[in-house]
Amino acid sequence: MSTAKDLTTEAPTSPRVRTGGYAILSRMADKGRADIAGTIGSYHFDCPLDNMLFGFKGVKGQDVREVLENGGSDETVAAWLDSHGDPKTEEEKNAWSDGIEAARPYDNPDKKEWFIGVCAEAGCDPASSTLFDFLEADDKTSFAS
Repeated sequence: MSTAKDLTTEAPTSPRVRTGGYAILSRMADKGRADIAGTIGSYHFDCPLDNMLFGFKGVKGQDVREVLENGGSDETVAAWLDSHGDPKTEEEKNAWSDGIEAARPYDNPDKKEWFIGVCAEAGCDPASSTLFDFLEADDKTSFAS
């Protein structure tokens, strides 16, 4: 049984951490467990970031939440993803994780203005930052003492 982090006092796992080959998974699972425990703070489970992973695998957040409600560890969630939704090879998982880790919303005209705004709040340069750079900077500013 995995214990929920209290996301009112600490940040979820970095999106860069890969579990079972999946970027985002450990962060998503931290948020899901915290949501179930009532300690999610200002974070959100089944958000657009989580849905990048869910969409890649062709699963729904509610289905993953059930795995977490049953005490699933990050490794259990990875195994569940491997056996549900759209089948993916290790190469496909690695390519997807590499691509999502390199994603630069600044280069996307539909997301550029939003990204400039959130990067200003987090104190990072939108022109040189990836989405993951922003998330890590935002986590740091949220819990700076």
